Amino acid sequence: MIKVVIIGSGNVAQHLIKVMQIAANVNLFQVFARNKESVLHLIAEDKITSDYNAIKEADVYIISVSDNAIAEVAENLPFQNRLVVHTSGTSELSVLDSKNRKGVFYPLQTFSKSKEIDFSSIPICLEAENETDLLLLEQLANTITQKTYRISSEQRKSLHVAAVFVCNFVNHMYSIGNQICEEHNVPFEVLQPLIMETAQKISTLKPEEAQTGPAFRNDTKTIEKHLDFLENPEYKNLYQLLTQSIQHVKKL
Repeated sequence: MIKVVIIGSGNVAQHLIKVMQIAANVNLFQVFARNKESVLHLIAEDKITSDYNAIKEADVYIISVSDNAIAEVAENLPFQNRLVVHTSGTSELSVLDSKNRKGVFYPLQTFSKSKEIDFSSIPICLEAENETDLLLLEQLANTITQKTYRISSEQRKSLHVAAVFVCNFVNHMYSIGNQICEEHNVPFEVLQPLIMETAQKISTLKPEEAQTGPAFRNDTKTIEKHLDFLENPEYKNLYQLLTQSIQHVKKL
């Protein structure tokens, strides 16, 4: 049984609390949260602390806080030579305090508190300073997912940048599309089958092979009509930039 303490109460921390309470061979021993009320709906009150000095001994301590707070939290931990990991996609291993053994336990997914998620298909990227700790992290990760990867800090940084493009930026495009639909009394749900098909295609095709649309076809008349239609200057600029980028990639 792997004893785990989770430090944090945000989106990622709350999902980890949920999944680790039901994971086989894992004992979620304690949760550290500055605001206890934020996790009372997830775990018994006697397992929550807001006092660093009351943190109990465990096999793994998972710091799941904002990137800016990781170093401060790690520094405040009142013990030494224990395995402390963070869940950040961009922070290096070195951000953790050297008084403890360092590691990374990064679930590569978008998390919202109100949306349930199936951890079994979420990739978890792992890093540690030595093989023994890495094997322990793999053992822990394998209790909640079928996909674990040994990823260095530099590789993880590249993954996180790529994730911003394929997730955050794409979702912003959904938001723009939704606004355009709302402005013209068109239900956004009409676009949902197209969104799903586009996402599913890249499970069998490279994204470059799945690319379609007026920019890819160099359909200049359609592009001009779209630009004339767009009144919002930011949307017009985005349309032009993305069109140019698609055409540039096609020429390579």
